Amino acid sequence: MSLRLATFNVENLLSRFDFSGFRNQLKQDRVLRLFEVRSEAEYQRLEEARTIAHTDDTRQLSALAIADCDADILCLQEVDSMAALQAFEYGYLFRMVGNGYRQKYLAEGNDSRGIDVAVLMREETRDGQKIECLEVKSHAALTYKDLDLFDDELAQTNRPGDRIFKRDCLEVDLRIGGRPLTLYVVHFKSMGPAREGLDGREATMALRLAEAKAVRHIIESRFGRTQAAEKMFAICGDMNDYQERVEVLGDRRNGYEFVPREEARSALDVFTRDGFVENPVDKRPVLDRWTLFHSRGPQERHLCQLDYIWLSPALARRNAARVPEIIRAGQPFRTIFPVGQEVERYPRTGWDRPKASDHCPLVMTLDI
Repeated sequence: MSLRLATFNVENLLSRFDFSGFRNQLKQDRVLRLFEVRSEAEYQRLEEARTIAHTDDTRQLSALAIADCDADILCLQEVDSMAALQAFEYGYLFRMVGNGYRQKYLAEGNDSRGIDVAVLMREETRDGQKIECLEVKSHAALTYKDLDLFDDELAQTNRPGDRIFKRDCLEVDLRIGGRPLTLYVVHFKSMGPAREGLDGREATMALRLAEAKAVRHIIESRFGRTQAAEKMFAICGDMNDYQERVEVLGDRRNGYEFVPREEARSALDVFTRDGFVENPVDKRPVLDRWTLFHSRGPQERHLCQLDYIWLSPALARRNAARVPEIIRAGQPFRTIFPVGQEVERYPRTGWDRPKASDHCPLVMTLDI
């Protein structure tokens, strides 16, 4: 009995406009800076038109990427609300995959922009096994004090009573064809701007470390520290961190070089130390594990895996021969692919935008 499980940061699936760019240029779209805007009312009208036109192409591409996953269960990040999710599923995804994802779950989390994690599920797997959702539990209210995670590093930017998860850890108990499976859907703190001599990744590392520790605490508290390894669970989502990356050197004229680098420290070490969970993407070649292309110009470019389906040891053993798939056809043309990985992009994909997302969906067939 198999299950197709996917995770995808769909990038700002919003149902509202953001007009803050009129007063804050850092939040203003680059195309509007090309024009002289004389009033706030004019800015709002232009921003509405730009957003609507851009969003239609983007969501067609997002739906194509999801359709290529052909997943029975889809974990999403950066979803504005249930209303936005339903509108996307009905207006875009339904046209690609048909009447597939009738079960939808989302809880309002802690993100200041209002983006949440969500889960979409079919009523049955592709091979006809019933998918039952038994319980959905949010852990958004947990604080550093609750789990005794507050330390000196966190104290630089946080207080003991602050919430751990910058979005949520959504715990979803399932029964697939009568067999239990638990999903933990997360979206960890993003890498912010440089601060006090640290790059954006290091400056926000303490927040992601706490989130990872909290997820592990939740799982071990439920199943037991020693028994968790034998349970069927997976941790899915955008971790906003990596243990390795592939530096992209060179240029279009002279060719590119791809150099793997291991990181000395990562929030994900909390998951991998002592074999708590396994990353099945490690079965892919080192240059072919990436789900995101990061670029701040020619001096700072790399490919990395930010999106994960972590498997419990028991689930990993049962799927030792399975290799996850990474759907990259929705990437913009500016993404630099290692030789041999190029794919045919979806129609209307642009140099930088429109695109399906800045992230690639990750999907895996699991024997449960």
